[in-house]
Amino acid sequence: MVSSSLQSPLPMDYNHYKPQLKTNSFRHWFSRKHNSKKPPPSLLIKHSSDESGDEYEEDAASFMSSEILDPCILTDELRIFVATWNVAGRSPVGSLAVDLDEWLNVKESADIYVLGFQEIVPLKAKTVIGGEDMKEATNWNLLIGQILNNKCACRWMTPMLDPTKSENYNYFNNALGETSMTSVEDEGVNRCGRYTLMASKKMVGVFISVWINTSLFKKYSISSVKLSAVACGIMGYLGNKGSVAVSMSIEGTSFCFVVAHLASGEKKGDEGRRNHQVSEIFKRTTFTRQFQDNGCMPQPLTILGHDQIFWFGDLNYRLYLENDLARELIKKQHWSALQEFDQLRKELGDGGVFQGWREGNIEFAPTYKYSTFNSNRYSGTLPSRAGEKQRTPAWCDRILWYGKGVKQHSYFRSESKFSDHRPVSALFSTRIELIKSDDAKMVSLQSDAPTQTEHERCKEEASSTLHSLNSKELEAASSNKKSHRRNKRLQ
Repeated sequence: MVSSSLQSPLPMDYNHYKPQLKTNSFRHWFSRKHNSKKPPPSLLIKHSSDESGDEYEEDAASFMSSEILDPCILTDELRIFVATWNVAGRSPVGSLAVDLDEWLNVKESADIYVLGFQEIVPLKAKTVIGGEDMKEATNWNLLIGQILNNKCACRWMTPMLDPTKSENYNYFNNALGETSMTSVEDEGVNRCGRYTLMASKKMVGVFISVWINTSLFKKYSISSVKLSAVACGIMGYLGNKGSVAVSMSIEGTSFCFVVAHLASGEKKGDEGRRNHQVSEIFKRTTFTRQFQDNGCMPQPLTILGHDQIFWFGDLNYRLYLENDLARELIKKQHWSALQEFDQLRKELGDGGVFQGWREGNIEFAPTYKYSTFNSNRYSGTLPSRAGEKQRTPAWCDRILWYGKGVKQHSYFRSESKFSDHRPVSALFSTRIELIKSDDAKMVSLQSDAPTQTEHERCKEEASSTLHSLNSKELEAASSNKKSHRRNKRLQ
């Protein structure tokens, strides 16, 4: 909850620094952008939250699109916990378990935990250019597994040199980053704990770890678990910046989870570099699909080809605001006023990036940059320490989503002092489309799609905007869905 200090007056020079945004919010922007395509009056909602006091109309279909599904389709609900944390190159230690317990909010258990990390290794030349070392990823997975499964020593934590022979199997990445196979009915897994490591991938310091409640394997058909990584850091193709992503389907609903670490910097124009990397990740993230009945290989699945998408990480968007004034607003907990200067909110409003995506209301302090480890003081706060970097605090760590049937229940930061970033989490409920099938529940993990080299890809010029990419993917996805449903009715 926001404290009563929100009622205190803003600094006298507040308006002097206020940027000339095209809109006051993304919803206002969407309404104006699509004014020529308004739905009938019955589908319009009136709001009066504009600072000027003027009412404006909003397309209810767009505002509530994450809530609406076809009522003729059988659905079920899942709870998904999504979280991000830049751990500043530090290795997990035993004492971190208390912080992880608070971060993962295990008292309100979810069906799926999707955890994204940045800088699980220091971003030095050796780690960026050298081969991948899975040691830190293994350590993080071990600690996460202990928290989720009450510190039970599960068999998945060690390599399976002699995989179980079974027709009812699922593939997943084990803690060492190797592909293992184990039966869904394996008593060792079910007796061991509630959560199984579903997928895990590391690219230099960017790391994703996906855990699923073992009861879901018996209840739902889970398929097409695939991984993809895009490096777009130094020279446009090194892995100090970029993304790792997981694609999977639960029943008739496809999910995509994208963890990203974007370009740093708070100079004017740095936001453009971040926007460009977002565009590159959209274009270069692909997941192979299986052969169709006619023997043809379909086009690889892209991010926007999924039904429900979650994009999170250290996105590094900063504040268009002087350092002193930013700190004054933080001290007074003027979160709504501070958001007026947030780069990501401005880019959303201007249509520069993530068109049509959503983010929950931010009611917590900026998550970056804290002075040192074990500190509650922002870097550069007077009296500053020798060699301490002067940084304007910002909400660098964010969680966005896109798609129908998604509802956010909470959006918060945790208070671990392990890093110079604070971890950020969100709890969602999602609707999945149920399909009728007598087939055994199966999970398959395929290797990354064969693609061009990163160097070749980074030379390609952007041929379309994110808006056109969005439109094409949504049209294709909608067409495939309608065809699938029509075929089911004919059967």
